[in-house]
Amino acid sequence: MTPLPTPTGSALQHSCAVQEMICKEIAIAGGWIPFPRYMELAIYAPGMGYYCGGTAKFGSNGDFVTAPEISSLFGRTIARQALQVFEVLGDNNSNILEFGAGSGKLALDLLLELDNLGRLPKHYFILEISGELHKRQKELFEKYAPQFLSRIDWLENLPNKFRGLIFTNEVLDAMPVHLVIWRGANLFERGVTWNGRSFEWSDRILINKELVEVARKLSTQINSERKNFGDYISEISLSTRGFMRSLAGILQQGVIVMIDYGFGCYEYYHPQRNRGTLMCHYRHHTHDNPFYFPGLQDITSHVDFSAIADTATEAGLELLGYTSQAQFLINCGITEIIAQTPAKNTSAYLPIANQLQKLVSPAEMGELFKVIAFGKDIQQSLVGFTSGDKSYRLNNE
Repeated sequence: MTPLPTPTGSALQHSCAVQEMICKEIAIAGGWIPFPRYMELAIYAPGMGYYCGGTAKFGSNGDFVTAPEISSLFGRTIARQALQVFEVLGDNNSNILEFGAGSGKLALDLLLELDNLGRLPKHYFILEISGELHKRQKELFEKYAPQFLSRIDWLENLPNKFRGLIFTNEVLDAMPVHLVIWRGANLFERGVTWNGRSFEWSDRILINKELVEVARKLSTQINSERKNFGDYISEISLSTRGFMRSLAGILQQGVIVMIDYGFGCYEYYHPQRNRGTLMCHYRHHTHDNPFYFPGLQDITSHVDFSAIADTATEAGLELLGYTSQAQFLINCGITEIIAQTPAKNTSAYLPIANQLQKLVSPAEMGELFKVIAFGKDIQQSLVGFTSGDKSYRLNNE
């Protein structure tokens, strides 16, 4: 593996402070904390965690690149799906609620395109737990589109009720996950300790009742596949399950569209992924060590979309579609948007064509990233799933 960059100066001091904070938490807890608590502190602790610190996260100067940073084509295309939802719900319910808006680029592109289409939302809500990212998002609109600021409301908590379109892009993957180990006939949970010099993994018998129930449901599949490699380690996200229940509770009428990287259950808990899917992102390097300079790197895991779908439908939502990012963007008209730029105008067309390639190519984001949608009181099929729907791949059978 290519050596990771070593932080210096204020960045190193910040990481040391985050490390000390987590060490105190471990000491208070008796010497061991479950991994989701470590992950929560490392990336979300107010004023300290990765997403709440002051360093750049997105784009070439950050740690990773998201689809909105790659191209405005992403937001412009999603605007077509938003437009259809508004047409179904009517003007009074033409609201958007975006979670974790990052740099604000997606919100900006969406609003600019909806303005071009003559159908701006009544309200655009952004639920952002990071004060630092909230500040950056507001500065982006103040610089490039101040005319939309009157429509935007930043939230710190879920509204009590909502009608409209709820949207997330690369939010589920950053929610804290439990690390579970299937070892013989026993289930263990992997947690974190401090040895006086560094963080270490430490396994304990699994006792969390909800986690035990989920893990046992997966045991038949996993135990039949782990004969050749012994222990099987993977993630189970109780956070995403709780998140889906919360969304189902507030949505009175509307659509939820979620984009993230991951698989259905039978692809997720696969022999080739017997060490899990935990990934960290630091200065455009991807690795699997969450203890590397905490507070300076993102920590993520792939999404189990079967678990998302099961939880959502149990909570009263209807599954409206599941497909790849490539198919969703094509269904929503991304090729028609790019066709608006004449191919003979190579200086303008080629950069857009390259951006399209990154968004839809199977070798880039096109297949690994999936789009899943849920609805409540929605009778019309969504344009993003008119062809290539893969909902059958979510079945836990």
